[in-house]
Amino acid sequence: MGGALAAESAPLAFPGAVGPAAHTVGGRGGKILRVTTLAPDGPGSLKAAIETPGPRIIVFEVGGVIDMGRQGLEIKHPFLTIAGQTAPGPGITLIRTGIDVKTHDVVIRHLRIFTGVDGQPKRSGWEADTFSTVAAHNVIVDHCTLMWGIDENMSASGPRFTGKSVEDWRAGTSRNITFSNNLAAEGLADASHPKGEHSKGSLIHDNATGIVFYRNLWAHNVERNPLIKGGGQALMINNLIYNPQHRAVHYNLMALEWVGHDYVTGQITAVGNVMRGGNDTDARLPFLMLGGDGDLEYYGKDNLAVDRHGEALPEFGRYGETRAQLIRAKAPLAPLGGYKILPVRDVETSVLATAGARPWARDAEEIRVLFFVAEGRGEVIDDEKEVSGYPAVQPAVRAPFVEAEWDLATMEPKSGLYPGQTAPVPQEALSPRDRASRSAQ
Repeated sequence: MGGALAAESAPLAFPGAVGPAAHTVGGRGGKILRVTTLAPDGPGSLKAAIETPGPRIIVFEVGGVIDMGRQGLEIKHPFLTIAGQTAPGPGITLIRTGIDVKTHDVVIRHLRIFTGVDGQPKRSGWEADTFSTVAAHNVIVDHCTLMWGIDENMSASGPRFTGKSVEDWRAGTSRNITFSNNLAAEGLADASHPKGEHSKGSLIHDNATGIVFYRNLWAHNVERNPLIKGGGQALMINNLIYNPQHRAVHYNLMALEWVGHDYVTGQITAVGNVMRGGNDTDARLPFLMLGGDGDLEYYGKDNLAVDRHGEALPEFGRYGETRAQLIRAKAPLAPLGGYKILPVRDVETSVLATAGARPWARDAEEIRVLFFVAEGRGEVIDDEKEVSGYPAVQPAVRAPFVEAEWDLATMEPKSGLYPGQTAPVPQEALSPRDRASRSAQ
């Protein structure tokens, strides 16, 4: 109890941080590491900073595209903050890569990660997650754009069974992970994943607990929007799910994966979420589906599910004729304190304005996805080239990081404005022709 009270009295990781990980220290108090090159590795690179041991805050004195050449980034040393908000415009975009967090006390904000198939043959083995935790804890991923995953776009994973008890299992996998204000879009379907079709939004692996999804946008993923596996516990508040194809939210404890182990009942609390069907969405697709053999406790309140024409969709369905039961809870299964919970009819407008990296200065891919969601357009894709392709690597935009201009405890700008910010939220994205036609004559 004393540890819990201490955590609650500790400062938030940053203003607006939520969930069981809200008070993680990240790299607070550690050394400032400056990224000074867009090279994939070597001195001054993001990779070198990530691999430096000890408490550290990574800031950026360059903006642009970092091409990792299908090499993943692994975060193995704890007490890290990656402050993508410090980069000069256009911010930091990682391509041909994914990030795995394999440690604890990590805060990642305002990065763009575009994984992509990169011309690899279908089913050839390149199967990167765009972002995943792997047996990690006390992690916050906030205001990131995570697209074109070959496996999932945004997940929390790890081993199912470490130790002998349920408590051991939960301690041995990902726990206390917050995904907030992220854009997780266009998981690639028939690409290079060895299993074939694999357009997936988010996977919460068996026995992962303390997982929070708050104000995220999933768009154009075939399924796993999200998928909670056996014994997992997740809280979903004010998320927007657009154009799921075969499944939106689903739960599945698979008997073949639990041989020799007693089943653990999963838990999902869903409050104020919107699911809106799109061009690929199956007719009458339910908001929540139950598969597999394990039971699920579920608390749902003020959720909205409609098809592309605004007609109501079912709340619940099945994709396995098994003994698994949906157990409806009368009260939330996870604490709701500390969250600003919007009425469901306000969620879409709010999330489209704020989800993803650097909402004060969107890039072309973010603008395309967000406007297509707003307009009811877009579809599931197999290859990033179907919509645009990777952004070109350009010479770095450079600007010094001035410590005196930032609150180093929260990595928020003291001025209230981020680099390149001229307005609180983005307005329209106008082409040169549009701007000319709308300017005063």
